[in-house]
Amino acid sequence: MINKTKNDIAPEARFKITAILQQRLLESIDLQLQSKQSHWNVKGPQFVSLHKLFDEITGQAAEYADELAERIVQLGGTAEGAAALIAAKSGLPVIPASVRDGMAHVEALVNLSAEFGARIRKSIDEVAALGDADTADLFTEISRGLDKSLWMLEAHLS
Repeated sequence: MINKTKNDIAPEARFKITAILQQRLLESIDLQLQSKQSHWNVKGPQFVSLHKLFDEITGQAAEYADELAERIVQLGGTAEGAAALIAAKSGLPVIPASVRDGMAHVEALVNLSAEFGARIRKSIDEVAALGDADTADLFTEISRGLDKSLWMLEAHLS
């Protein structure tokens, strides 16, 4: 359902765009929660630097989630971020609770960030094709941030 708004993007397009945004919102919250799990549980000789890095990634993912949710509402949708929805619909790789070693967390977050980044980049083209340059720009901004986080994570694996 799309709520009334004076936004000039056609309601049918807004419906499709908000569905794409909603999926990316769930994934962003998932990234936020899983990177926080890594932040809490990381062990090893690089503990301090990884603990800080994982917390930065958590904060960035929270910002992405907020921006995505606000864009959904701007377009007349309803942003949904319930834990049950995230668990059921995110589809991102899950970092097992048994992971403790710093490099294992890094590798898991590399895979998680890369997958989310690929989904964000696909969304850029999808919403652009629906005539929404503003949402495409939002996805582009998130993509740049994810690429930077991925670079920082991968630097620990060299």
